[in-house]
Amino acid sequence: MLTIGILGLGEGSSTISAAIQSKKVQLRMICDQDLNLCRKRADEFKAYEYTTDYQDMLNDKDIDIIAIYTPDHLHYEHVKQALLHNKHVICTKPFIDDLAHGAELIALQQLSGKKVFIGQSSRFFEPYKKQRADYEAGVIGELMTIESYYNADHRWFLEKKWALEKSFKWLYGGLSHPVDFIRWYLPDIEEVMGYGMISANGKKAGLQNEDTMHFIFKATDGRVARVSGSYTGPTQPTSRDSGMSCILRGTLGASQADYHELRYAVTDTNGEHRVITWGDDQLNYYFRFEGQKHHAGEYQNYLEYFADAIEQNYTAYPNLQEGIGTVALLQAMDRTLQTGRPVRIKDLLSRYGLPENLLSAHITHAEPSQV
Repeated sequence: MLTIGILGLGEGSSTISAAIQSKKVQLRMICDQDLNLCRKRADEFKAYEYTTDYQDMLNDKDIDIIAIYTPDHLHYEHVKQALLHNKHVICTKPFIDDLAHGAELIALQQLSGKKVFIGQSSRFFEPYKKQRADYEAGVIGELMTIESYYNADHRWFLEKKWALEKSFKWLYGGLSHPVDFIRWYLPDIEEVMGYGMISANGKKAGLQNEDTMHFIFKATDGRVARVSGSYTGPTQPTSRDSGMSCILRGTLGASQADYHELRYAVTDTNGEHRVITWGDDQLNYYFRFEGQKHHAGEYQNYLEYFADAIEQNYTAYPNLQEGIGTVALLQAMDRTLQTGRPVRIKDLLSRYGLPENLLSAHITHAEPSQV
């Protein structure tokens, strides 16, 4: 059985739960620079092997996988050190905050021979797994366009001092989920154009970057996709709409997967309309503590998928290259907000010495393991 160490015990609490309940991995050690948080998680999950020194985890030869849930600006160094110490890596999204590190990490991963997986957890939520399976089975015919959004009432975030700093951007913290859906179905994005604004609520609180945004993506084959997000205002009742959704429109049908609701709708090639919801068993699997403020079920799904990839030696997606490609899209989106002009992705990749085909390879892989 593979062993795992978890770095960063805020968001990492979901993976602690996932590892403890999984039959495919064994939790070896947890780590955070906050000693009190280490003790809290150890008591909460009965996981008593903890440290405040990342080097302890790196030096432990019995650890096969390091799962990283630290702030974005620390990911590069933490991933680098894990690879240098011969560990497989799970890193939460977004993968890195500076494309200048991309080429180095690609070379290091290839040299080490270890696998790197980006924790885009939404792909591993039940409705999105079903949507992907239907898409690959041809249920909606040929894909024409995608619409994805993530809207949330995060006005409570504005009370945090760091949320008002220039470095904090909802673009990266929020839109990385719907952007990943676009990449999953249309990997060959050529150009992006978008607009954003700071809402009245954001201005009143002192927010320095956009909290309301809309973007259009164009693929190399001419297909277009749309991503939207708003984060400082009320949302619709969940009976009417979900905070996050992905809509696929095809030549013969259409589908929509939601989150946090375990809800999926599809119009298939026969014109049949179906709405699927999942019951208490799945609800309790995906949301097992603190209401819905965690991702334990999704994390267990992707943790077991990654363990299978290691044991069976296949690529687990999103891999390192796909993670860097998604960061390139996010940075292109950031640039178009600043300039008010379309941004070509290959120009951005070229600037950082990254291969132009980083976004062009068709993404095919085994489906996330079924629960």
